[in-house]
Amino acid sequence: MQKAVLKLDVCCERTKQKAMSTVCCLSGVQSVDVKEGKLTVVGEIDAFMIVKKLQKICYTEIITVGPAKEPEKKPEPKPDPKPQEVICHYIPTCFPPYYHNFNGCDH
Repeated sequence: MQKAVLKLDVCCERTKQKAMSTVCCLSGVQSVDVKEGKLTVVGEIDAFMIVKKLQKICYTEIITVGPAKEPEKKPEPKPDPKPQEVICHYIPTCFPPYYHNFNGCDH
């Protein structure tokens, strides 16, 4: 997909309309815009062929040709990962009391 900005030397509204209709009929053209003597064409286009067609109507110059900017997709906001709550189930173990083994004799 390319975007071409062309300078048109149009003297009247009729010539501007004729230039727009000529460009719109070309294959691969997705959008056409005319502002202040500049024609902006977006699509799968050949800028040289557009200029060649438009020069039959009015004086045309190529200003810029380059890749068309895709509409920027905003990254989806990811939910903040909350730290998982640690639930500690501490159950103290009950050990039986420790008894020393006595033989009954303490001598």
